[in-house]
Amino acid sequence: MNRFEPNLRIPGPTSLPDAVREAGARQMVNHRGPEFAVLQNSIVARLKTNFRTENDVLIVTAAGTGGLESAIVSFLSPGDKVLGITIGAFGDRFAKIATTYGADVTKLAFDWGTAADPDKVREALKAGGPWKAVLMTQNETSTAVTNPIQALAAAVREVAPDALILVDAISGLGAVPFETDAWGLDVVVSGSQKAWMVAPGLVFVSVSPRAWEAAAVAKMPKFYFDLVAHRTSAESGQTPWTPAVAVMFQLDVALNLIEQEGQAEVWKRHAAVGAAVRAGLTALGFKLLADPKFASDTVTGAYLPDGLEWKAFNGTLRKLGLVVAGGQGALKGKIFRIGHMGHVTIPAILNAIAVLEVALIELGRPVTPGAAVAAAQVAALKSLGLAK
Repeated sequence: MNRFEPNLRIPGPTSLPDAVREAGARQMVNHRGPEFAVLQNSIVARLKTNFRTENDVLIVTAAGTGGLESAIVSFLSPGDKVLGITIGAFGDRFAKIATTYGADVTKLAFDWGTAADPDKVREALKAGGPWKAVLMTQNETSTAVTNPIQALAAAVREVAPDALILVDAISGLGAVPFETDAWGLDVVVSGSQKAWMVAPGLVFVSVSPRAWEAAAVAKMPKFYFDLVAHRTSAESGQTPWTPAVAVMFQLDVALNLIEQEGQAEVWKRHAAVGAAVRAGLTALGFKLLADPKFASDTVTGAYLPDGLEWKAFNGTLRKLGLVVAGGQGALKGKIFRIGHMGHVTIPAILNAIAVLEVALIELGRPVTPGAAVAAAQVAALKSLGLAK
């Protein structure tokens, strides 16, 4: 067993800054008292800044999937026609939640590794309807692709202007450029355990006035995930059910760290580490999964070459202190994924690439020591404008 803290490079939960971990050890406060109300109101104001929205932002104690479920049940009714745009496992999940609650879902699926095509979205919208909602994923961690949300939202507004746009932004918001209001998004869901550098347990949901109008007539069954109840409680700085208080303490500190760095700098850092991972993996001979035009800056997927078995590869990496993720669904055993969001730095990524080099050498693969690390470093410097 490795006696050192591993380099956790999965697409969530992500590693935490020391100050955030320490915040989670604070003594509890009364979640119905004034201290918690001050805390929640402060957090919500700062989340709105990061969401780039003037809409309501609600905090729900749940995993990311709970946030998606809250978006479905709070604004839709059984029988509503819904277009589910999917580019991977989590797009499929969003559509499945809507189907489970009785929505009439039409799935528009794209090949894994590619982004959704706005023109094909227009075609699908014109072929059906009237549409109550369109579901889309900002960043698909199963395929390491970031969708062109602005273009997709524009296509929806052009063809189906009355449709609600519901976005799974769990693994991207906070790490890459995102504009809730400017892109006309009605409901946006994000999760604490990703770019926000916080433990799992909270989801954040922004809700537009149009979505609240829909909530007034929504008929899907709901109780815990009723966002109207959350909005009512938020008016007094509370939540309808017991919140994850320790995770709220962590989020308060994490948002301070994000503010100290600056939103634009956070985006630049993620772009640099994303470029570094892609360059390092390519130098090692791996074929990347994602279409380069839409490659994610929070997670990278790569195919395992012939003769490299996932179990042996993963075991060697873990022995060396690097924890990565395998493939999902049809890609299980065929790819591996490296997460690089939240509390991630260029040195941490260079370390990960170095470990990959050593692991491949141990497994008898033809690798030139240091070459992939050098390629990754140059790519990061170029992304930051520090090298040509």
